[in-house]
Amino acid sequence: MNKKFPWKTAFFTLLVINIGMIIFFFISAFLPTGGDSLTGENGVSKKTQARLTVMANKKDLNILINDFIEKENAESPIDYKVKLNDEVELYGTLPIFDQNVEMKLTFEPKALENGDLILSQNTIYIGKLQLPSRYVMNFIKNNYHFPKWVEIFPNEKMIYIHLTDIELKNQLHIHANTFDLKNDDISFSLFIY
Repeated sequence: MNKKFPWKTAFFTLLVINIGMIIFFFISAFLPTGGDSLTGENGVSKKTQARLTVMANKKDLNILINDFIEKENAESPIDYKVKLNDEVELYGTLPIFDQNVEMKLTFEPKALENGDLILSQNTIYIGKLQLPSRYVMNFIKNNYHFPKWVEIFPNEKMIYIHLTDIELKNQLHIHANTFDLKNDDISFSLFIY
């Protein structure tokens, strides 16, 4: 170290470190990251820049889901709600002979490897009536207002939720990891592109 001017040596050392850090951040900002790769709607691979895992519980998700349904369904003539217990429960009404009959369907959820969810219909309750589940699922598909990322397949007794197609604010995308309602083990990943 220079004994006459030690501050000069310290200053130049600090200057070199700062320039090196600026170059590193500049280069890393423009190079693609080596993150996980997901395939988008059009089949083009997207590179993730950040991934955040979120743990959830049924109680909080019930509030979130029904708040979303209330906002999305504001102008729909038919109301419905969803409740998460050991299964996904869908409550609504079915107009039969000028009367609205209470309806409840239950579904078994399954998180898929691609991050989407499948709801397989288990039971159906419509007052004391026995109606084919295909008829009821078809009615729900044609009369209830669902977001475009929810698809109903009456013949398969299934609802497909394209979670990975939901575009949240700030370029966030959601991916289901686990959806085990019986053990309240629910987790999602949020990806920022």
